[in-house]
Amino acid sequence: MMNKRYILNQNATVRDALVSLDGNTHDWQTLFIVDDDERIVGTLTDGDIRRGLIKGAALDDAVSTVMHTNFKFVREGQNDAQLLKEFRNRQVYFIPVLDEQDHIVKVFNLIKYHNFLPVDAVLMAGGKGERLRPLTEKTPKPLLPVGGKAIIDHNIDRLISYGLKHINVTVNYLGEQLEEHFREPRNEVQIQTVREPKFLGTIGSIKFVPEFFNDTVLVMNSDLFTNINYEDFYLHFKEHDADMSVAAVPYSVSVPYGILDIEGKRNIKGLIEKPTYDYYANAGIYLIKRSALDLIPADTMFHSTDLLEALVAQGRKVIRFPLNGTWIDIGNPQEYKRANDLVKYMQ
Repeated sequence: MMNKRYILNQNATVRDALVSLDGNTHDWQTLFIVDDDERIVGTLTDGDIRRGLIKGAALDDAVSTVMHTNFKFVREGQNDAQLLKEFRNRQVYFIPVLDEQDHIVKVFNLIKYHNFLPVDAVLMAGGKGERLRPLTEKTPKPLLPVGGKAIIDHNIDRLISYGLKHINVTVNYLGEQLEEHFREPRNEVQIQTVREPKFLGTIGSIKFVPEFFNDTVLVMNSDLFTNINYEDFYLHFKEHDADMSVAAVPYSVSVPYGILDIEGKRNIKGLIEKPTYDYYANAGIYLIKRSALDLIPADTMFHSTDLLEALVAQGRKVIRFPLNGTWIDIGNPQEYKRANDLVKYMQ
């Protein structure tokens, strides 16, 4: 529901508008001007008022005399992430969503959120975290703190910052702790926990998610520490019309010796001095068309890599998205310490 404090009737005065703007939060300095039938007719910022006053408007004039009528908007049901990115890049931060009668349904706030991606998310949080024992003997690994906040909450908060509203967490080992952790909404989003009846691999438990609301599903390990740009990830996925996209981390291997370039079994063709080989490692973050999830068998151990191979075997499109930012797989005490050291510089 649109907050009425951000809406003003076109017959209100410029003075009324200034009072409303002064009372609003610092990250929301736009008013939506409506007619008597509650249909939007313009937008108004303090800049519009300032320009109007310079041109001779008075404080007792109607806001309709100074409002901006060539405003940006999207229609209800339209959620074009590329368009919202373009609005944000042009410093248009408040985008009203209108129904067919031009009533405001809601507003996209591109100051508070990076975007509003039409994506469901599933975080896999059922593992035992055995390599991090004794820390995980009584606490599931996703709830271990990194910088004073649970590992999984770093991921949840980042997903929410890209506008995701449908987030599921599959749980198993010490699952009651995660269920309790997410009992209350987080940043106005209710996280749904899904109990895995037995260990079903890195994606098998997705079959227990009761409902998906979007045609794109993001699946990821819950124990990652990353600043991946989900907007770029999603737009890359849509641009290539892929069935699955795998976030991939650049990984280089340097050989400290001269390597023989051998032809056949014996003949030496030359010497490669201390070569470096570049690869991409699976980051454990995937975007998947919802229809592709039908390939996952029910109640069976199944991994994300199994789905990848099944799609490739069918000739469907599987692509790579280079992840060039921070990425740590918190799988052992050394990586856990590294994440806690790194988070100090990211806050």
